[in-house]
Amino acid sequence: MSEPPRAPEDREIIEQVLAGEVNAFEILLRRYEAYVMAIVHRYVPSEAVEEVAQEVFIQTFKSLPTFIGEHPFKNWLAQIAVRACHTHWRKMYRRREVLANNPDEDVRSWLERVSSGISEANFEAEASRREAEEIIHWALGRLSPTNRMVLTMVHLEGRPVRETAELLGLSAANVKVRAHRARKELRKHIQELLDGEGAER
Repeated sequence: MSEPPRAPEDREIIEQVLAGEVNAFEILLRRYEAYVMAIVHRYVPSEAVEEVAQEVFIQTFKSLPTFIGEHPFKNWLAQIAVRACHTHWRKMYRRREVLANNPDEDVRSWLERVSSGISEANFEAEASRREAEEIIHWALGRLSPTNRMVLTMVHLEGRPVRETAELLGLSAANVKVRAHRARKELRKHIQELLDGEGAER
């Protein structure tokens, strides 16, 4: 009984593409489409996932000549995906298409439930709940694009500083500083919102 054909390695496919067999890139696209979509879905709104994922593969194709193979292709692709999400937020901020200044009713309802206190422990507990997602997104929308990505990756996902730095193309020291400042800024925005809600009542 004959052996099934061996699936080509990523490096072999890349060499084929660089040699002019551009259709071979379809193999990489099919192989990593779900992986890229999963990454993108963590960092951008659902309605933007498909567009950003498409941009990831466009950038990947254009950047293939720069892939030197020191690390697995999958890791290199993850960097492109995370940076594409970062670029998405920078574009959104430039167009002023961030979240609205006034929270919607769901956010107001959540604020009323937590307005009695916002200690770090309480906030961490609330932030892990589905009902807190709206306020988290609102507060993240007040941060710069880079600080938003750093805080999401380090504090909300629990990624190591070194990994975050590598994915975003920053130094580890820069990530540490940004993570600390972004966390303080996030809490400041939430507190200001709570104070504002209290003043209205």
